[in-house]
Amino acid sequence: MRLPFRPTFWPTVFTVPAILVMIGLSVWQVQRLHWKEGLIAERVERTTADPVPLPPPGADLAPFEFRRVAVTGSFDHAHEFYLAARSQNGNVGYWIVTPLKIDPNEPNGGETVLIERGWVPENMKLPETRAAGQVSGTVTIDGILRLPQQKATFQPDNEPAKNVWFYLSPAEMVEAAGIPARTDLYLDADLAPNPGGFPIGGQARINLPNDHLQYAITWALLALSLAVVYVIFHLKLERERGQR
Repeated sequence: MRLPFRPTFWPTVFTVPAILVMIGLSVWQVQRLHWKEGLIAERVERTTADPVPLPPPGADLAPFEFRRVAVTGSFDHAHEFYLAARSQNGNVGYWIVTPLKIDPNEPNGGETVLIERGWVPENMKLPETRAAGQVSGTVTIDGILRLPQQKATFQPDNEPAKNVWFYLSPAEMVEAAGIPARTDLYLDADLAPNPGGFPIGGQARINLPNDHLQYAITWALLALSLAVVYVIFHLKLERERGQR
């Protein structure tokens, strides 16, 4: 079928590849959408399943990440760690990370694992400002198993000497504190309230930002808009030719 206009060289050279790239980006965003939905569904399934025992050292932890794990033991409050620049409802504060020595009668008894207990505001960083939450004796923690965090591109370095941490690195933490503990994982405590209300648990990030559908539609509309502009330009050009 003969086109109602004759495509010109340079507009075609620039426009057609651009449209194809935009369509490709739209398709890629749809693929990312399905991937992200699957990831979120997997996290939800794991976090809502029944708790499992803490995997032993050396186990493949990938199938256990975001699984609920119940551990019983006692906190070592003398070796708290503070993760800086953590917000809660727009308020800046810290995450409190505390070693928990597992009860000898429990699975993996005698081991120590780091527990990310939850968030506190800046004015409650020091333990004496939240004494009620410094629970003693035997406690049972229902937490989400997490793998060590990796430093993000623009994230500051941890400052072990100052006990200031920007990402949760169990290996660095236990080395700085000089305590024996698991370095291959940590646990995010659940929403169970602590005495005095702090720290506030449940900081594990289950739902992830998922704007891929919006991006896919945007790229598709840009491709369509460019195609419309290309056609209108050539129709106008062909009409001007016919008037000469």
